[in-house]
Amino acid sequence: MKIAVLKEMRTGESRVAASPESVKKFVGLGASVAVQSGAGAAAQFSDDAYRDAGAEISPSAADAAQAADLIIKVQRPTTEELRVFPKGARLAAILAPYNDADSVGAYARLGVDAFALDLMPRITRAQSMDVLSSQSNLAGYKAVIDASAYFGRALPLMMTAAGTIAPAKVFVMGAGVAGLQAIATARRLGAVVSATDVRFAAKEQVESLGANFVTVDEEAMKDAETAGGYAKEMSEDFQKRQREFVAEHIKKQDIVITTALIPGRPAPQLVTSEMAQGMKPGSIIVDLAAEQGGNVELTRPGEAIEIGGVTILGFFNVPGRLPADASSLLARNIYNFISAFWDNEKHEFVVDWDDEIFKGIALTRDGKAIHPNFENASEADADEAQDDAPAEDTTDDEPSSSGDQ
Repeated sequence: MKIAVLKEMRTGESRVAASPESVKKFVGLGASVAVQSGAGAAAQFSDDAYRDAGAEISPSAADAAQAADLIIKVQRPTTEELRVFPKGARLAAILAPYNDADSVGAYARLGVDAFALDLMPRITRAQSMDVLSSQSNLAGYKAVIDASAYFGRALPLMMTAAGTIAPAKVFVMGAGVAGLQAIATARRLGAVVSATDVRFAAKEQVESLGANFVTVDEEAMKDAETAGGYAKEMSEDFQKRQREFVAEHIKKQDIVITTALIPGRPAPQLVTSEMAQGMKPGSIIVDLAAEQGGNVELTRPGEAIEIGGVTILGFFNVPGRLPADASSLLARNIYNFISAFWDNEKHEFVVDWDDEIFKGIALTRDGKAIHPNFENASEADADEAQDDAPAEDTTDDEPSSSGDQ
């Protein structure tokens, strides 16, 4: 069986779907691996490293994909890439179908069986395959590092002969994977951290990391929580009081990090223009939902801007700003997925269409769209089904009514 690893074509994408480590493991399973030349360059993986791991280095995407049984990528393929896919090939990547539903029709039309790894079910045996969680961890970490780079002060309490520097105050909105990692990182750097989430169950996790869980009414949150720990929709009165509370809390913060994403929908607005402009000059806001419109009203997706002395960071593809680690983790996720369904006797990847994992991630099969959310996807020509907008990857993990990453 041949596995092809293609170089990412989308603007700003620095990650790669396989590392030399994962290639060596694939070869150990009995697969042949073709890596497009330069695929890992931005992640500091050289062609020689892949070659030493047992891969064949192909000069182009067409050469790598030729006769490939399985093609692995980071983001969904561009029109140019789709042209080189052999009919009947399988594709595994972060396909972000909610951002481009027409692409599902393109895969079906070309006879490509497409697996969206970003739709991986949240079940115990799939945890090691969860690409969103691994990438969200890095996004939460990088959000704090980016904020500190733009912040004109130190984060920890510092006592010097010349006087004492007060610690920075960091507020994290959303306590999913990205949010919890942001809390942990900010605490390690010495900041005073607070956080909020619509799920009262997140309170214990936030406090276990040394942060203060803040909300306008804990009792109301408890009453609105289901037996499974999820949040019901809050009353209009609670939402109004919470917004007012958050607005006042934000005024006292030096750094605010927002992490709310809801698959298939624009990011919920958490920070209004008035809230942002009410912060002190020199304050920083990091919007991890910029690729889906942003949690902050003033965010300009893909940019770092300053308005009224407040800097708002809305970078795309935050995990990709740490390409070596992001690629290594993603490569392990993909290997764990493929190896879990590997036939050791036939040395091939076997799809069990009745398995819960494949029911969750399979978009197309035998020329048809089969995912229940995309069964009516237009089977347009591949040329018409793709766009060049950046795919989602930032960030996420456990969507709740807050959509937190």
